[in-house]
Amino acid sequence: MSGPSTGPSTGAVAADRLAQFATRALGSLGVPDRDASAVAALMVEADLLGYDTHGLFRLRQYVNRLRDGGCNPVAEPRILRETAATALVDGDNGLGHLALAMARDLAMAKARTAGIGWVGVRGGNHAGPAALYVRPQAAAGMIGICAAVGSANHVAPYGGTDLLLGTNPIAIATPGGADPFVLDMATTVAAVGKIKTLAQRGEPMPEGWMVGRDGKPLTDPNRRDEGFLLPIGGAKGYGLAMAIGLMAGVLNGAAFGSDVVDFTTDTTSPTNTGQFVAAIDIAAFGDPDLFTKAASRIFAEMRASTPLPGHDPVRVPGDGREAARAARLADGIALHPALLAELDRIANDLAIAPL
Repeated sequence: MSGPSTGPSTGAVAADRLAQFATRALGSLGVPDRDASAVAALMVEADLLGYDTHGLFRLRQYVNRLRDGGCNPVAEPRILRETAATALVDGDNGLGHLALAMARDLAMAKARTAGIGWVGVRGGNHAGPAALYVRPQAAAGMIGICAAVGSANHVAPYGGTDLLLGTNPIAIATPGGADPFVLDMATTVAAVGKIKTLAQRGEPMPEGWMVGRDGKPLTDPNRRDEGFLLPIGGAKGYGLAMAIGLMAGVLNGAAFGSDVVDFTTDTTSPTNTGQFVAAIDIAAFGDPDLFTKAASRIFAEMRASTPLPGHDPVRVPGDGREAARAARLADGIALHPALLAELDRIANDLAIAPL
């Protein structure tokens, strides 16, 4: 639930250049132009909003899975089951952004007529930050909810040592002022993407993110396979991860528990990733303007709370994202030198024009 990330870089890159590069990379692996462009746009949107661990940073993983046959480049997501307010989408083992964006748009359409829309996804893949699939609902005067089974098991059940759970993220967004409320969080103390980013940069992890199977803290991100991530709030985070897995995985006929395929280390097997996205039309419950005014007042009260000594001013989830997006659109997206080097390697591997 941190704000937009910052860090050293060798310079800023324009968003459209990044999108064009990602489109070239995906297209070189057989992804149709329209799909490649749509996925690239969502990846860059993640970087614009400051979700740097889930934007272009993930391109290598997508490239590897497309190259090795683990992901279908010409997928055609389709609706398997449908009612007035619900649907189940099969992602056809394609790039996860395609199926989850389809599910989001379908949920919003259903909410406009039924008051609520809930769409599950199976046969999906990693789809970037869950925030991408709830922010449009808030912009349309709705409440958005999205959750997913993590794309690898990095978490043990509370009190255990076997890797049976993922980070199982959840995002919720509501309208309310210049910055919508957008909570996007893993059910672990830290997301795997942050650990991989630290490994790429050669930086240590803080204590409290991971422990080894002996229960001792792990701080070397390159040794992450020797232990497991800790859930937020101990047993409560474990329970929340289980609940998300049941709703996003089991309910949809998707993988959960020991069925989950590690999409980084196994680049040849379908992951059958499960997700769900919901939209709630505020107008079905009352006056949307009254909701927005009340939410804005509550956000202002939170921000006005006197900070603890030594703490920064209080923030509301989502604060600063719109300003960060505007700045990055205007000035470019600052990429860490390690990521720039990785993008150069991708260009060389795929024999495409570099960034």
